[in-house]
Amino acid sequence: MSDLPLTLPPSRVPDPAEALPLRWGVIGPGGIARAFAEGLHRWTRSRIVAVGSRSMERARAFAEEVGGARAHGGYEALVADDEVDAVYVATPHSEHRDHALLAIGAGRHVLVEKAFTRTAAEAREVVAAARAADVTCLEAMWTRFLPQSDVVRQLVRSGEIGEIETVQADHGQWFGEDRTSRLFAPELAGGSLLDLGIYPVAFAVDLVGLPRQVLAAGTRAFTGVERQASLILAGFDRAPSAHAVLTTTLAARTPTTASVSGSLARVELAGEFYQPGRVRLVSRAGEVVEGPEPTIRGHLGLCHEAAHLATLVAEGRRESPLLPLDESVAVMELLDEVRRQIGVPL
Repeated sequence: MSDLPLTLPPSRVPDPAEALPLRWGVIGPGGIARAFAEGLHRWTRSRIVAVGSRSMERARAFAEEVGGARAHGGYEALVADDEVDAVYVATPHSEHRDHALLAIGAGRHVLVEKAFTRTAAEAREVVAAARAADVTCLEAMWTRFLPQSDVVRQLVRSGEIGEIETVQADHGQWFGEDRTSRLFAPELAGGSLLDLGIYPVAFAVDLVGLPRQVLAAGTRAFTGVERQASLILAGFDRAPSAHAVLTTTLAARTPTTASVSGSLARVELAGEFYQPGRVRLVSRAGEVVEGPEPTIRGHLGLCHEAAHLATLVAEGRRESPLLPLDESVAVMELLDEVRRQIGVPL
């Protein structure tokens, strides 16, 4: 006998092509900016019109690659470009605060790559500046805006999978020890938490809220940044009995899966859970139903966060109900506490 009717709600995420077209400027023409540009140009009506880099050569190469963009040999020139509506900050974590403040100071809407900043103190500065300047500001936690995430949120918040007991998520990738890599560089805010661990943490916070209890264990890499971290979170307002068990590492390719287990059913996201994928619902009796394959795959899914910001701008909204600025600050506070517990200096 079935424990529950196994049905998956449809995603309510709009088609990215429906969003208001914005003219984007990019700070930091690296790999994630290229993925953002590809998704933006393929799936939305927005376009990258300008790029800024400390190296004019890099700026020109990126501008030529995306087509039709102006190259600026400096970030100040980029944010001063009157053809730019919104700025995507795609530099290392160590630069997010300064570059977000630069864009905000020029009156541009801003999408700041995750993790939002290095620390909660920096995050509070960015949020205060954005509110004072009356511009739209959003952390580029792209998974929050994917169709699968909306389906999982509906299942959890409707109570259809019952009382939440356990949230599990992991994100581990293998990186060779390299002092020149930003992932191992303390001065660039390297380490597993801000690059990889932010995904499991954001997944749990989205579904069950912020925890009152944080227990962390970890090890440090040869440069002193966190190599591995394991977190147990508890005391969630939205799920009083729930525990979240989250792991991250720079030293092994883990399954990168995520799940939410309730008293009636379990929701699963296969690896890599942070990219567009299918939702799997499993009842207590072991019955399974799977959602459709995503239309937009891989890092092209970055188009959803861009479309979401564009919609906020069109509606005159200065922050997202899906990812409020206070939540971005609170997540940084949580990550600060994890690093404190495992002995990594901020």
